[in-house]
Amino acid sequence: MKIIAGLGNPGKEYEHTRHNMGFDVIDELARRWHVTLWKEDMKAEIGQTLVNGEKVLLVKPLTYMNNSGEAVGAIARYYKVDLDDIYIICDDLDLPPGKTRIRKKGASGGHNGIKSLIAHLGSENFNRFRIGVGHPQDGHTVVEHVLSRPYGEDIQKIEDAKIHTADSIESALKDGVDHAMNVFNPKRKG
Repeated sequence: MKIIAGLGNPGKEYEHTRHNMGFDVIDELARRWHVTLWKEDMKAEIGQTLVNGEKVLLVKPLTYMNNSGEAVGAIARYYKVDLDDIYIICDDLDLPPGKTRIRKKGASGGHNGIKSLIAHLGSENFNRFRIGVGHPQDGHTVVEHVLSRPYGEDIQKIEDAKIHTADSIESALKDGVDHAMNVFNPKRKG
């Protein structure tokens, strides 16, 4: 079984903001896989499907970003899912808008949702599918930046990154995370 959890904040006012990249990718995967039945349980919205013959839970924590680990940790413990089988989708300030990166482990990098996951999963060793939203411009604070919707040329870059991330998750489910990293992570020059 796999858990694919998109991080974000519940509520209309947060829809399609930079901080809700995870929810948006979950919605894209649900559309692709025809997941229409959702239940609210363990502080999350959960949709279930089969992908390549394996049960997959699509998860949108309802705990707000900073407490995402409460929901994901409870679901992982209840279903006895290994850390290797947990895929987290989140925004990343340190990546330029629209850039994506897959990592199999690592520190939080200051991301409060990831900090919460590390605390509730008891490890840094879980897969992350990160979507760049860039650093704030025009004198905005980090909070203002992540809680606002992309604008200008960032809109298309970020929309493309959501599709790219959904593609990379499908690749990881089919051929493994290492394969997805080789195919979908940006290649370093020189």
